[in-house]
Amino acid sequence: MKRLRRRQDDGPEIAGEVAAAAAVAMPMADPDPTAAAFFDVDNTMMRGASIYHFARGLASRGLFTTKDLLKFALGQAVFRVRGDENPEHIAQARETALAFVAGSRVEEIVRLGEEIFDEAMADRIWPGTRALAQSHLDAGQRVWLVTATPVELARVIAQRLGLTGALGTVSETVDGVYTGRLVGDLLHGPAKAEAVRALARREGLDLSRCSAYSDSANDLPLLSLVGHATAINPDGELREHARENKWDIKDFRTGRKATMIALPIAAGAGAVAGGVAAAVALRRLYRSK
Repeated sequence: MKRLRRRQDDGPEIAGEVAAAAAVAMPMADPDPTAAAFFDVDNTMMRGASIYHFARGLASRGLFTTKDLLKFALGQAVFRVRGDENPEHIAQARETALAFVAGSRVEEIVRLGEEIFDEAMADRIWPGTRALAQSHLDAGQRVWLVTATPVELARVIAQRLGLTGALGTVSETVDGVYTGRLVGDLLHGPAKAEAVRALARREGLDLSRCSAYSDSANDLPLLSLVGHATAINPDGELREHARENKWDIKDFRTGRKATMIALPIAAGAGAVAGGVAAAVALRRLYRSK
């Protein structure tokens, strides 16, 4: 019986190693063996937070209540905007990120993830970012998603987009059932860079030939790791850093740009402890749809 158990010495390095070990690549023709591109998901590849859209889909199927959904949204809502690395907040996010699927079978969550992507996420993909990913594929380079989202959901997104694979937060399972705990830590901030380093060692990548894309200053460790960094729909801190370092900046937001900047992109799996302002922003956003 296969068991994926939590490591006791968790942290960014362990989370990165675990994520890289769980990464499964799709085969590709005429590959460029030493170059790859790494894309963040939330507000980089997709408008909004993938884990929240997934949670909404589960709630609509009766897996938990609307009250639970709001509690989840608030609990996950956001040092994503401020980059809060408070260890207590990180610990809280780690313990709650997958609690809502505890007791569920992995195969069932993957099936639901496919359904929910098709009905609630596919039309949230930024065409401009998708085109950038495709340009790397066309050049024979592997394209990986790197996200705090649970790896099973991240793989669904990668597969639906025809990408190479995904690095994501790895959850503990016993006999194919989620325990509601994580293996290592959230794949967030420095952990993403550690995951890419580990994957590069495994795949023989030359990081100076690799590219990375993100919207958040939280991903500066990842963006600074590669030879070609691009800020996509950047927050203020990342935009300033990109300008100072002469990185490319691309903004695919349209009339909702101001809203997307103001909203604490609720519920990224690495986000924590919002507040009343986050709740109000969420309610207003979803009432407007």
